Amino acid sequence: MVEKTTGRKEEVVTREYTINLHKRLHGCTFKKKAPNAIKEIRKFAQKAMGTTDVRVDVKLNKHIWSRGIRSVPRRIRVRIARKRNEDEDAKEELFSLVTVAEIPPEGIKGLGTKIIEDDE
Repeated sequence: MVEKTTGRKEEVVTREYTINLHKRLHGCTFKKKAPNAIKEIRKFAQKAMGTTDVRVDVKLNKHIWSRGIRSVPRRIRVRIARKRNEDEDAKEELFSLVTVAEIPPEGIKGLGTKIIEDDE
C-alpha cells in the first residue's frame, strides 16, 4: 500500500499564472463571454490551488469587463493566493484569492508560472 501523505495542498502559497482565455471561450456566445470568462478563471483557480472556495478580486472583474461583454482579453496574468480562512464557521480551512497581476512592458508571452514569496 502506498502511504497517504498530507499533500502540499495544505500550505499557504501565492503563484502567478497566465490564463489563455481565448481558447477557453472559443465558440462561446458573444453576450456570455465576460460572465463565462469569470467562471473559467474560477475553474482554473480551483484546479491549480485545490480549493473549492475561490474569490475573484473586484479589479480582476473590472479588467475582464473593461472592453465590454463581448471582447474579453485573450490572455490575462493573474496572481492566485491560497490563504487560511479566518471564519470559525467556514466549511474549508483554505480559500483562493484571484487578483490581476501587473503585466511587464515586454508582454505576457513566454512568462511561465512564478511562485511569489511573501514575508508576512
